Order: sequence, then C-alpha cells, then structure tokens
Amino acid sequence: MDDIRAELWQLNKGQLIDIILELREMIVQQNARIQVLEDQIAKNSGNSGKPPSSDGLGRKPKSLRPKGKRPSGGQKGHKGTTLVQVSKPDHTIVHKLHICPECATDLETVAVQGVGKRQIFDVPPVQLEVTEHQVQHKMCPSCQSLVKASFPPDIRHPVQYGTRLQAQAVYLNNYQLLPIARLQEFFSDWYGVGPSQAFVLKATQSLHAQLAQPLARIRTHLKQAPVTHCDETGLRVEAQLNWLHVVATSAASLHGVHPRRGQKAMRDLGILPELEGCAVHDGWASYFQFTNCSHALCNAHHLRELRFITEQYDQTWAAHMAQLLLDAKHEITTCPPPQNSLPPDRLIYYTQRYTTILAQGFAANPPPTQPSPKKRGRTKQSPPKNLLDRLQKYQTETLAFLSDFRIPFDNNLAERAVRMMKLKQKISGTFRTRLGADVFCDIRSYIDTARKQDQPVLQVLYNALLGQPFCLSE
Repeated sequence: MDDIRAELWQLNKGQLIDIILELREMIVQQNARIQVLEDQIAKNSGNSGKPPSSDGLGRKPKSLRPKGKRPSGGQKGHKGTTLVQVSKPDHTIVHKLHICPECATDLETVAVQGVGKRQIFDVPPVQLEVTEHQVQHKMCPSCQSLVKASFPPDIRHPVQYGTRLQAQAVYLNNYQLLPIARLQEFFSDWYGVGPSQAFVLKATQSLHAQLAQPLARIRTHLKQAPVTHCDETGLRVEAQLNWLHVVATSAASLHGVHPRRGQKAMRDLGILPELEGCAVHDGWASYFQFTNCSHALCNAHHLRELRFITEQYDQTWAAHMAQLLLDAKHEITTCPPPQNSLPPDRLIYYTQRYTTILAQGFAANPPPTQPSPKKRGRTKQSPPKNLLDRLQKYQTETLAFLSDFRIPFDNNLAERAVRMMKLKQKISGTFRTRLGADVFCDIRSYIDTARKQDQPVLQVLYNALLGQPFCLSE
C-alpha cells in the first residue's frame, strides 16, 4: 500500500484525473453487471415468465389474484356431486335381527316392520372377457367344394386384443401421459395380462389414421374464430430442442411441433396466415408479422413484469400501471351482459390514465447515453425502459380487452393447453422420433377439443377406433 501511495504522489494532476476516470468507468460497468445478476436472482414465477418449478422448494409462489372474500369450499347455489341412493341396486345384502339388543328376546318369528338402507358404490373385480368368433365350414352339394364363412374384417389373428382395450391404451398413454412400460404394468395388475409395446404403438397409429377429418374441422374452426389464443414452448424431439405451438379457443385446440419457434413454424402450422379475427399472445415478435389479423397481448405477463420492476427497481409507476390493469379488468366484470365494450368516456379515462403513467415511467427511465462510435448495435437498455417501450408501442393491443369483451384479459387459455405438454416432457424427457411427436400432438388436439365439447374422452377414442371419430360441427 505504501508503494502505491508513493507512486501516486509522483503523478501530476492530469495523470491522476485519467486514473479516476478509468476507475469511474470500471465502477459503472461493474454496477451494471451487478444489476443484471441481481435481476436474474430476483426473478421467479410470480414476477417473470419462469415456471413455478424453478422457484425451488423453499419459496411459496405468490399469486397475482387478489384474495377472495368468500369462504373456502362450495358456494351458495353450487351444484354438488354427492352420491345419491338408487332405487334398484345391483346386489342387496339383508342383515337380519335375531335377538333384541335391549332384553335379549328371540326375534326370529317377529314380523319385520321396516328396514334401514345404506348403499356402497364400488367396482366389481375386473377381468378380461374373451369372445370367440367361429366361421362355419360346409361342403357345397353343387360344386363339391369345401367353403368357409368369412371373419369380420377387424378380426385378423387367432388371438388379439379388442377395441376397448386399444382405446384404454391410447387413453392412458396419450391423455393420462402414462409411459408405455408403466402402462404395461397397469394392465398386468388390472387385467392379469401385459400387452406388448407394439400393441400400444399400433393402437395409437390406428387411432391417428382416423383423425384427418376431425383435425381439418379444428383448423377450419380456428381460422374462422373471432378470437384465438396462441402460445409456444420448448419441446425436445430426438434429444434436440424443438418448439410446441398451440392455437386454441374455448371450443377447440390444435397442437403442432416444429424445429423453429418463429414465423416459419407459425406459417407451417397453417392457422395464423389465414386468421381473420384477433390473435391473443404474449408479444413474441413473430406474431406481429401476420397483418391479416388483429392482435391482443396477455396482461398476466405484464402484471408479472410490472411486479418485478416494482420489487427490484422500486419504481412506483409500475405499481400504478398494474393497478390500472386490474381496475379495468374488475370494471369489465361488473358490466351488464348485453354490453360488449366499455362506454366511450370510460375508454378515454383508461387511455389517458395509461398515457400519464407511461409518461411518469419515461421520466424515471431516460434513454441511455449513446455508446462510443466503436460499439455497434442497439444501445442496451434497462428492463424498466424495455417494458415502457413495449407498453407504449403496443398500447392498443394491451388495452384491446376494454373495447371488445370477447378478447380476454390474459392468454391463460393457451397456457393451460401448453401445460400438459410440458408435463409430458417432464415424464418422458424427449420424443424418440419426430413421427411420434407429430402423432402425439394430433391426438392431443383431438382429445382437448373433445373435452371442450363435453365429450367423454375414452368414448370418443373408442368411437374413433371404430371409424366414427368425433368432429366439430360445421
């Protein structure tokens, strides 16, 4: 330290100023780096797009929903699903009264005056039912030929599993996401037989072969829908990162997997290029390349980002913007049913308030200083400034839910469709083949659409294997 002090004493004023400026530049760079690292640590599922699984076991995620005032459990007027006794039970067990429990008198010859009833709902022991098909052989008296009757076209082998078991295999593998090895264990424990992996794969292929018309109807519905929800997420195929794309409405869903995330994948999926309504999404730039439709942004994403800015940067404008969005959402829920948009005066009120808050935000986050000519590319901005720019550029898309009540506040409908596919990846890790990934996406599209139409999943799978798949009405 003394040596350094002695060296500094030997320097003139200009040399000392140069050292101070150099140190100052280093401190600025280090502070920026520290801010970036602190931002990374501070992000969680409540204030960013990170999934809840990344929060760790020690942190309980905070919900963006306000606390409800109603008590937990079923609410007044809620239709319950309690079991109700049936008039004709399948089995009846009579428990006779032989001796009086009060005085020990013999009651064998005393007439019964009434009975109490309690019913147990259970399933009988499950076992496979074997149906044998026989074809007759006869000698023709005219031509003296030994002729045989024909087996039904779906009975091709001396022994084989039936259609209902095939439907159950597809149901457990593609809907309940049970891996094939565990599915075999289930069948072995349940029925006493463990079908091969080839049986499950063949049942899946047989079902997929029946889905051309249902998938075509789903595509037509999505293209014509006034509002559609879009989302994408990473999905591993053949150990490589691919992207799952989802387009959905409250009536139908379409899943597709593609090596790309952006515009090419969206064009190949075939919905967005022909969409005429409004596409709701999270603001990924590729969506805005499709100008044939209008756009609306997910405000659940905005609320999480605004929470992050409030917590990490202590900027009050972000809290005010979040409250504005929540106030607008609440006001919409109180509007009477025939009304499909806010009155003009309320639209002006929220638009002006939105603009005022943005101005406050820009005042707290001035543009960064221009870099030296040696540095190329865009100037790096802080997260608050990036969010402000986006909210200003897409103000119409952010507040679209105010002028058209068909447009929702968030994009949760598409995110719910994505969630089960992420669960599939957690269980299985990756799709071994691209064909397997495509088949799985098509079957999930068929199943999700059937569920949204209140169709029993197992039954529509069984019907499809019989050549009668469920289709959306035209």
